[in-house]
Amino acid sequence: MALKIVTDSASDTPKCIIEEFGLHVIPTPVVIEEKDYFDGSTIFPKEFYDILRSGKNIRTYHINSQMFYDNFLPYAQNNDEVIYICFSTGIAGTFNAANLAKRELLESYPDFDLTIIDSKCASLGFGLTTYYALLMQRAGAGKQEIIEAIKWHCEHMEMLFTVKTLEYLLKGGRLSRTSAIAGSLLDIKPIIQVNDEGALEPIEKVRGRHKSLKRLLEIVGERGKDLDKQVIGVAHGDDAATMEFIKEQLSIRYSCSKFIDNYVGCAIGAHTGPGIIGIVFLNEPSPYAGYFGLDK
Repeated sequence: MALKIVTDSASDTPKCIIEEFGLHVIPTPVVIEEKDYFDGSTIFPKEFYDILRSGKNIRTYHINSQMFYDNFLPYAQNNDEVIYICFSTGIAGTFNAANLAKRELLESYPDFDLTIIDSKCASLGFGLTTYYALLMQRAGAGKQEIIEAIKWHCEHMEMLFTVKTLEYLLKGGRLSRTSAIAGSLLDIKPIIQVNDEGALEPIEKVRGRHKSLKRLLEIVGERGKDLDKQVIGVAHGDDAATMEFIKEQLSIRYSCSKFIDNYVGCAIGAHTGPGIIGIVFLNEPSPYAGYFGLDK
């Protein structure tokens, strides 16, 4: 019997963290030319973005209840306690599917202790939250305090993105054709946040890639607190050079020195396209920072 922290691949948790903590990451499905693949298991980001650029038919769907049942079953059989940090309900139906699996498992394993937390976050927003939870567990925090910390970090996590092209927002139905055509002609780059309901929401429109990145960095400074004492997440859609530029600018502007970075995976990347850049950070100093050295 043990306490296990679990997340899904929409968290874009870096491989180094997965390996360091032995983290169980449930893969998100992606359908390419009507064939199922699984993010981080049977398809990987570099390959995925090459396929995306090729124009092949790609769609995603959320992890279904049977997939959750299969992933949770070994823990139920072993009488483990599980905390599952879940992709936002504002973007996918993952949370409801996980709860359906939980109800089915409790019929056979009534003592199974599974806590499912709707992160209301996307990409590294809940990847970073998961990392904090793993650090707390390693430092000896108890289950209830870890749950409270996960909820606090999710509530105070800011997630800001900008895209390189409007093509994929149009394909995904998140932008009208009229807006996409006008935006492309004017070289409009939206600034997108994950809002309090956990949904993707455009908050500003900026002309040009350089100006959109500059504005992204400015908003980090406007919303973030004690950025130099935080771990900052930077995610990219197969654009490592821009990611490194963003990290450099965050260091220069706000003295940031602790980063985690990764690709934006299939769950978000299929709907935003190559070139997406995201920054995730806290809008308040974490009251749990003592567990992971962020108060120094």
